[in-house]
Formats: sequence, C-alpha cells, structure tokens
Amino acid sequence: MSEQKIHNVIIIGSGPAGLTAALYTGRANLSPLVFEGMQPGGQLTITTEVENYPGFEHGIMGPELMDVMRKQAQRFGADCQFKYVDKVDFSSRPFKMTVGGQEYLSNAVIIATGASARLLGLPSESEFMGFGVSACATCDGFFFKDQRIIVIGGGDTAMEEANYLTKFGKEVSIVHRRDEFRASKIMLERAQKNPKIKLVTNTVLEEVIGLNENGRKKVTAARLKNVVTGETTVQEVEGIFLGIGHKPNTDIFKGQIELEDTGYIKTSKVNTYTNITGVFACGDAQDHVYRQAITAAGSGCMAAIDVERYLETLHD
Repeated sequence: MSEQKIHNVIIIGSGPAGLTAALYTGRANLSPLVFEGMQPGGQLTITTEVENYPGFEHGIMGPELMDVMRKQAQRFGADCQFKYVDKVDFSSRPFKMTVGGQEYLSNAVIIATGASARLLGLPSESEFMGFGVSACATCDGFFFKDQRIIVIGGGDTAMEEANYLTKFGKEVSIVHRRDEFRASKIMLERAQKNPKIKLVTNTVLEEVIGLNENGRKKVTAARLKNVVTGETTVQEVEGIFLGIGHKPNTDIFKGQIELEDTGYIKTSKVNTYTNITGVFACGDAQDHVYRQAITAAGSGCMAAIDVERYLETLHD
C-alpha cells in the first residue's frame, strides 16, 4: 500500500484571498492544492461590475475577475478543485482535511473561506442580487448616484451603510422591523442628524420589485409591510442594500482554532498566523472591518509568504 501524499499547503476557499494565496504559493513552487468550496470565486461571483479593483480602468465583471485569478494561479501550478471541505483536524501534524469521504494531509493550511452576507431569504432578493440589490455599500454605492435607496437593518452596519450611501444617493431610507434600533447611540444619532436619511420603523421588506427584460434586470421598487398595522406600500427605489451583517464561513473550524465570539478567526496583529502553528487565515474569514476584494487579496499574499517562511523552518 502506497504512503499517503502529504501536501505542502492546502488552501480552503477560492475568493480573492484564496486565489492570491494560491498564486503566491504556486510561484514559490509549493504546488498548492485549493479546495474552492460551495461558492467558487467567493462573493465576487454574485457581483456584477467591479470598478474598484486596481488594474481594471474600465471595471470588470466579478465572475470574470475571479476566473482570471484562478487561471493565473493555475499557470503557476495551483491545483484548483471544485470540492468542499467537510471536516478538519488540526490536533496533530500533518493536518487532516476530509473532502467527500477522502482524507487529505498537509504540512500547512491557509483558511480563506470568506464570509456570507446575511440575507432575508426572499426569492426576489436573490433574483435581483447584483442588479440593484447589494450587501456592500462600499462596493456598489457608486452605481447609485442621485438615486433612491433603501437600507434594511437596525444595527451599526445599517447605520454605517446608510451614512456612506448618502454620498451618492439622493435619498436613503433605513427600514427596520422594530421601533427601536440595536445600533450604538453614536451611530444612530449620526443617521438621525443626516438630512438625506429617513428612518422607517416597524416595517419589513416583503418583495423586491423590478424589471427583467431580455436578461437585463433592474430594481424599480420595494414592497414594504408595516408589521403593526399590516398595511403594505410600494416605494419606488433603484437600490436596496442589506445591512444586517455578515457571517464568517468558519463553522467547520469550531473547536479546532481560536475564533472571535462572532465567528471570525483570530489571527496575529502582525501576520496571518492563527493560534495553531502552521494554520493561517486570510480574507473575510478573519476580517470584519474592511471586507474588500483588494484587502482580501493582500492578506492572501501575506498568508502565502507566511506559509513559505513557515515551511522553510520545517527543513532547518
């Protein structure tokens, strides 16, 4: 029976962080194995046009950007597989990962599983995601100049998104299901003092209304329901932003590495090391502050360099 192969590095996840890590470890001749997960390419695959990624003067479609990144990593020897990691074991070395019943071993692991925006679960929300519905104001706010916008949520995320969106939209409504907000006092007061922001309480989004003509989609209105009176109204808007937070995709790492109370992976302040030597984390799985493609890619580069240096110590 042949001895099981031990990989230099396995990368879990394939957004900008994971694929940048694959590119750098590939160029370092580490032959990275990448498990792309449930959403190959990460959140950018549900984004239409990306205008704020350096190097693309006229913008690039999200799925196209991720496809280019994947091909670039593969050019330098990355083995990208559209598989999902079911289980990990970081209690001993080499580290073990279970994928579809098969076990893989690796001397180092880079976690780049990202985060998922919390959604309402409406069919119409999914239909118009990327075509007027968004979960990232800093990513997409620019597309809504002089337009009417709704932000769903009642916490700091919603307040922050709404304040940011007033730089672009002509009017912004914060729609919250309760009559009191979870947001911190300072964030709520900032929204209340902003003349462009209107607070709509005891109200939920029932349906995203839009046009879908010849494959060209756009949001035109929102059907809102007052949870106290039961009354429904249709408000004309061009943009609907979900400000109800993000959830890091880190469930399989519970009990294996140290996580924040919110589920984000704890890493060193100066590098991408987790509390388990040889396991590194990058991108939105450990970043709840910036959550941008460019910062994710940057941390993917850091993780790859950290891995390269770590593996060198194993041979000293």
